[in-house]
Amino acid sequence: MTEFLDDIRAGGIWLPDWLASAVIFAAVISVGLFAHRILFRLLTRFVESKDLFWRSLVSRLKRVVRLAMLAAALSFGATVSPLTEYQSATVRHFLLIFFIILVAWMAKTAKHIWMTVYLRQFKLDAEDNLLARKHVTQTRIMERVINLLIVVIAISACMMTFDAVRQYGVSLLASAGVAGIVVGLALQPVLKNLFAGIQLAITQPIRIDDALLVEGEWGRVEEITSTYVVLQLWDWRRLILPLSYFIENPFQNWTRESSALIGTVMIYLDYSVPVDVVRGKVEEIAKASTLWDRRVVNVAVTDFRETVMEIRVLVSASNSNRTFDLRCEVREKLIDFIRREYPEALPRMRAVMSEAPARDRRQAAESDLSRRRLRITFHRRHGL
Repeated sequence: MTEFLDDIRAGGIWLPDWLASAVIFAAVISVGLFAHRILFRLLTRFVESKDLFWRSLVSRLKRVVRLAMLAAALSFGATVSPLTEYQSATVRHFLLIFFIILVAWMAKTAKHIWMTVYLRQFKLDAEDNLLARKHVTQTRIMERVINLLIVVIAISACMMTFDAVRQYGVSLLASAGVAGIVVGLALQPVLKNLFAGIQLAITQPIRIDDALLVEGEWGRVEEITSTYVVLQLWDWRRLILPLSYFIENPFQNWTRESSALIGTVMIYLDYSVPVDVVRGKVEEIAKASTLWDRRVVNVAVTDFRETVMEIRVLVSASNSNRTFDLRCEVREKLIDFIRREYPEALPRMRAVMSEAPARDRRQAAESDLSRRRLRITFHRRHGL
């Protein structure tokens, strides 16, 4: 291109450097746009018979690849244009940083498309969503980790394009010393949660939509970010906890292996109640309920108290919400049955009066009556 400009100037056609540079940049932009159009026509035809990932990838990356091809074309134009060495180096340096950012953008887009297509085969709203929650949790945690890695690598690559960073990078890392310790201490919570997120993705003590009992609060895992977990509590409040909490502290996971749970109903009745009748009624309530999963129903006397006996009722359901509703239904119908059929079996206080105090009261009453009679007789005799 430079020889072509020299030939033009030698032929008597003179162009100023700025105009020649503009002509070159316009030419390489035109060539880049034309090449991009041809390339994507070929790619579109090529992926027509491919799966959804490749079709979406070509469609979503069209504009980004166009910018990347224009950046490469402009970098070539800056090399052959009649710019000064400083101007050419500055333009190419800027375009190189721009190209690195575009590559990071393409990597992030490809990652997002793949994860979206992958998660389409899992449904969180299914009845048994254990497998779906497992894959969704792993994918979302790893997505955030990959996003962080892409950003870090892109920033590092941009910084390494500067001579000062490239020249002193090794010596700076070698002499980090105290600065490295200070930075490590300052970033300890961030790094702690980052590694906790990776550990959660691998071991999965919690998953998306898991039912947890944490800090005395019941809720479902609504979101897992790179630093914290969001629990949606039963009353729609949100409990925010750091990722490291679930590695360092005990908590209850009600849906770790399956979503089915056994619900417990405790009732206290008088000793006179027939337990077999209560057991039959509980089985009748469970069989009539649409919440029962037909797996567990049990009635047992688990303790004796001074005035009542403790009866434990166990019923199972397919998930925690249905288990809670089933427990409430059993309580309501069972107490209604006992009030109607066996009201004397409800808890009551007994009091037995001994015979001695009653005999003493009778004697006291008789003595008082005798004294009254003697007083009346005395008044009559003396005319009082």
